[in-house]
Amino acid sequence: MFHPLSLFVGLRYVRARSHKFFVSFITWTSLAGVCVGVAALIVILSVMNGFEGDLRQRLLSLDADARVVATDVQGAATPNSEQWQAAAKAIRGSPGVTGVAPYAEIQALAVRTPEMLSVQLRGIDPAAEPSVTRLVAAITQGKLSDLKAGSDSVIIGEVIAEELGLAPGDSLTLLVPTVTAGGVPAPRLRQFKVAGVFEVGLSDHDAMLVFANIDDVRALGPSARADQGLRVRYRDTLGAPAFSATLRTRLPRGFEVIDWTQDNADYFRAIRIEKTMMSLILLLIVAVAAFNIVAMLVMVVTDKRTDIAILRTIGASPRRVMGVFLTQGLVIGWLGVALGVALGLALAFNVGTIVPFLQNTFGFQIFSSSIYYITTVPSIVKWSNVAAISVAALLLTAAATVYPAVRAARIAPAEALRYE
Repeated sequence: MFHPLSLFVGLRYVRARSHKFFVSFITWTSLAGVCVGVAALIVILSVMNGFEGDLRQRLLSLDADARVVATDVQGAATPNSEQWQAAAKAIRGSPGVTGVAPYAEIQALAVRTPEMLSVQLRGIDPAAEPSVTRLVAAITQGKLSDLKAGSDSVIIGEVIAEELGLAPGDSLTLLVPTVTAGGVPAPRLRQFKVAGVFEVGLSDHDAMLVFANIDDVRALGPSARADQGLRVRYRDTLGAPAFSATLRTRLPRGFEVIDWTQDNADYFRAIRIEKTMMSLILLLIVAVAAFNIVAMLVMVVTDKRTDIAILRTIGASPRRVMGVFLTQGLVIGWLGVALGVALGLALAFNVGTIVPFLQNTFGFQIFSSSIYYITTVPSIVKWSNVAAISVAALLLTAAATVYPAVRAARIAPAEALRYE
């Protein structure tokens, strides 16, 4: 804590109107630089958090928070229907679980002359599916209830429908890879009827997924080698790793739990790396402003050599002299941080209003609906990010005051007053 004398003199230096225009200019430039850097960091990270949340919502719209599959261990027996039912019962009794639904998936080839697409045929239970995914809300044509057992009906993604020229009521041929008892590949052709179309705004889903009744998928036979299991919805999506850890302790042997953070690890690892690099780059703005504070304080120390010498001659210790310039630098730097946080939060909380205003005013569109699925700029303010940015900026500006303060404390009174 500064001595009152150091605090008093330091604040006087901050408030005083210096006759040195260049010193005053650098002071305001330093304050503005810190403010802009902190505000930019908060806004950019908030927007990236928004895009991350939007991507997560789209990814999980048709995928559950976790899935339970048979343990992939060589020689392990495949669970039978009774074991799957016992596993489903154990899952429903696990803390945090709000829904369970079975599924079966097969890689297939969608054929409609002359086009062919690689797709993922997913068998679902239409009655249980709404408890684990948002497929019902994503369907733009048709109804989920149209996937009746034995009807060979499918609901396809919007991109698949466009590329193959399909509409509800059309026929779709699926080439399903199967093997004979001797292990010889024997692809099978199966005719399905398009019952509906869905769209979630993510190419991984809209261009890949084809939904059918789980009984129709299982009817393709064991030779189709369908991946099957149970999809699980948790009360809190972000708490999936913790809930999955608890669920693993409740399941019998032979089952494995895989949550969405494992399935989509590459997506979110790339986002984290991008956010880290963006933060470091934008933090350079604050670093440059901190260097300006160093330059400003060094010039102030040079300008105030006589004042420093007088303070020393009346008994002020080097530590008190250091406190004067530490106070001046911290007030300028931390005022810039405070203004930057206020400006950044104001912009981040109002991105949804500011971006449309700029688009309408200047006649441009950031994300064209003809190119991008996401047409708005989302923003999610995380207080942990705001706190980390503020602390980093405060430390940088505080470090910038050390060298000028030490230089001021080392001024010899006799040398400074020799020619006065």
